[in-house]
Amino acid sequence: MLAFIVGIYTLYIFISIYTSVMQIGYINIAKRKQAVLLTQSEFLTAGNYAVAKEKLALINYFVDFIFFLLWIDVGIKFLYSQFYTLEPLYMNIMIVMGFVVINSVLSLPFAYYEKFVLDTKYGFNKSTLEQWLKDTLISFVMTIVFGTLVVWGIYEIITTFRLWWLWSFVFIFSVVIGINMLYPAFRAMFFDKLTPLEDKALDSEIQILMDKTGFVSSGVFVSDASKRDARLNAYFGGFGKAKRVVLFDTLLEKLTTKELLAVLGHELGHFAHGDIYKNIALVGGMLFVMFAVFGNLPETLYMEFGLSQEPYLIMILLMLFMPVLGFLMMPIMGIVSRHNEYAADKMGSELGGEAGGIELANALQKLVTENKSFPLSHPLYIFFHYTHPPVLERLKELGVAIGDTDKSALEGKCEAVL
Repeated sequence: MLAFIVGIYTLYIFISIYTSVMQIGYINIAKRKQAVLLTQSEFLTAGNYAVAKEKLALINYFVDFIFFLLWIDVGIKFLYSQFYTLEPLYMNIMIVMGFVVINSVLSLPFAYYEKFVLDTKYGFNKSTLEQWLKDTLISFVMTIVFGTLVVWGIYEIITTFRLWWLWSFVFIFSVVIGINMLYPAFRAMFFDKLTPLEDKALDSEIQILMDKTGFVSSGVFVSDASKRDARLNAYFGGFGKAKRVVLFDTLLEKLTTKELLAVLGHELGHFAHGDIYKNIALVGGMLFVMFAVFGNLPETLYMEFGLSQEPYLIMILLMLFMPVLGFLMMPIMGIVSRHNEYAADKMGSELGGEAGGIELANALQKLVTENKSFPLSHPLYIFFHYTHPPVLERLKELGVAIGDTDKSALEGKCEAVL
C-alpha cells in the first residue's frame, strides 16, 4: 500500500514536470514570433518572465519530491522520536507542527529568490528585506498559533468520533469559510494599510454599480500594495455586512475611471452569479474526497510505516497529499472557473453601459502589460493550471478583433529548459 501511495505521488510529480516542460518549450518558441497584445520587446520580456517562473516551479517539483520521500522514509519517524515521551495531545501537536515549521523553513529560499531575484529583475518587487522579513515573521507566528488550534481540534475529533473523517471535514471546511470571512480584516491588521477611498466621485460610481447587483459592503478601501509589489489587483472580501471592496493603489494609478469600473463590474458579476459560493462548494468537495479517502485507509499502511495509526500520522499524510488531490481537481475547478469568468466579463461589460465591453477589454490589455503576463500558453498547461480563460479568448468574447495567432510553437521541438 505504501508503494502504491508513493507511486501516485511520483506520477503527480511526473505530470507536473512534463506540463511545465511543455509550457517552457512552447513559450521559448512563441516569444520570438509575432507579438500579440504587447509590443515586441514587452512580448519577449513577458515570455522570459513566464519561462523563469516555470523553471523555478520545476526546481520546486524536484525538491518537493525529494522531501516527500525523506518524510515518508525517515522524517516522520524522526519527529516521533523527538516527542514520543510527551502526553498524547502534546505529542501529536508537536509532531504535526514540527512538520509544518520544517516545511515552512525549507520554502524560505524559494520565496526569497522569487521576491528578491526574479521579481526584482522584472520590476515587480518594491519591498525591502526588512519588510519581507517582518511579513514572513508575522505569517510564521500566525501559522504557529492558528495551526496549533486546528491540529488540536482535529486531534480531539479523531480521538472522540468513530466517523472522525466526516467530522474533521466539517471542522476544516468551517475553518476555510472562516478564513474567507476574516481574511480582509487580518490582511488590513497585519500587512496592508487600508484607507477609505478619497475620490468621492469614483466612490459614488462604485456605489451605483454595487446597487445594481445588490452588493452591500462596509466600504471601498485603497490598499498601499505598491510598497511591496507593482502588480495591479483588486478584490472583494468577507461575507454579509463585513464585505468590503479593496483596490490596490497600483490599480488606481494605471487604469482610467471607466476601466476601473469595468474591472469592478466584472468582480460584481462574480457576486451576482454566486461564484464565491460555487468555488467554496468545489473546495468543500475536494476536502470531502480527501478526508473520505484518508479516513478509510487500511491499517496495513500504518504498519508499513512502522508506526501506530495516530492522529499525527493521519494529519501529516493528509498535508503531504493535498497538492496531489488539488492537482487532480484543478482541471474540473478550472473548467467551472473559466466558465464563470466569461459570464462575469459579460456582466461587467453590460454594467459599464454601451462602451462597457471596450473599457473592460482595455483594462484587460493594461493588466497584461503591467503584470507582464505572457498572453499565450500551451493547451496542456491551460488545462491543468488556468482558472481564468486565456486573455485572447476573453477579448474575443468581448468583441475585440485579435486575429489569428501563430500556433506553430506547438509543432516545433521544445527548446532547452535550463
